[in-house]
Amino acid sequence: MKRPILLPLVPLYAAGVAWKSSAFDRHPDRAQRLQQPVISVGSLSAGGAGKTPFVIALGEALRRAGHGIDVLSRGYGRTSDEVLRVNPLGSAADFGDEPLLIAQRLGCPVYVARKRFDAGRWAERDRHHLREDKTLSLHLLDDGFQHRQLARAVDIVLFTADDARDTLLPAGDLREPLRALRRASIIALRADEADALRPLLDRFNKGKAVPPIWIADRAFALVEGQPASKPLAFCGIARPDGFRASLTSKHVSPADFVALRDHQAYDAPTIQRLIARAKACHANGFVTTAKDAVKLTPPLRRLLEDVGPLSVGDVRVTLRDETRCVADLIAQVQTWWSKL
Repeated sequence: MKRPILLPLVPLYAAGVAWKSSAFDRHPDRAQRLQQPVISVGSLSAGGAGKTPFVIALGEALRRAGHGIDVLSRGYGRTSDEVLRVNPLGSAADFGDEPLLIAQRLGCPVYVARKRFDAGRWAERDRHHLREDKTLSLHLLDDGFQHRQLARAVDIVLFTADDARDTLLPAGDLREPLRALRRASIIALRADEADALRPLLDRFNKGKAVPPIWIADRAFALVEGQPASKPLAFCGIARPDGFRASLTSKHVSPADFVALRDHQAYDAPTIQRLIARAKACHANGFVTTAKDAVKLTPPLRRLLEDVGPLSVGDVRVTLRDETRCVADLIAQVQTWWSKL
């Protein structure tokens, strides 16, 4: 629990969540529907579940199976509310850090809009990237579990051990209680947590069949640059302790560790503060996450690299039994479509 002082406000938040959820349960027909099926990837928590690397892994798996994809995202942290197609060579300020990273890694069309339905309509107007053969064209809805205004064929929910121990906002980071997992079409678990979480899922389903469970392997790698011997580590992510532990697993011993707020925007004053911190602790370089690195413009990177080398770490996800997972997913999509 991150903010125990706010625990008295949790019942009020829970009541609001229950009211909103029941409204969608009573009127599912009010959700806006796109022409192509939507596969939502989401979680119970406000951040840190690993949705971005999972979306990338799922997109890669679907494309290997021959399906056309695009990604729809809100584009959190961007400076505009326009409906935009992400330019992989653009800036995080224009598109948001996660959509930009997805566009760069997946190489597929990514669209951002406050209303994801608007992003989907734009995607469907760009018909040139949609497949016209027997395979499906699919929208991947990034961070979509709570965005029930948009109809979806499948709800994939990432569930972690941290979620199981957490409480609702504003004291914790959960957007919804654990019972919301009953809405999931598929639950994705981290490989190292799966055995511990399966019994919990059985209890919450109260005798009902647990949705299909996917197992995701996660591997941290330094994907850019050779780390300095004593780097300053910095990140602006929801769960910085995970980055700290990943560095330790790669035998990187930071001179100091700076945890910034999630979706931290970088500008020259912020970089100068990091440089001052590096000099104070005698760091001889920098290491950060891919999500942070995508927000560093060339001038900002040069400011850091004038002091010492910059290395970047990233989490890569792979689905166990990928062929079966994709086949099960497509079967769910086709079942949903047949009922329309």
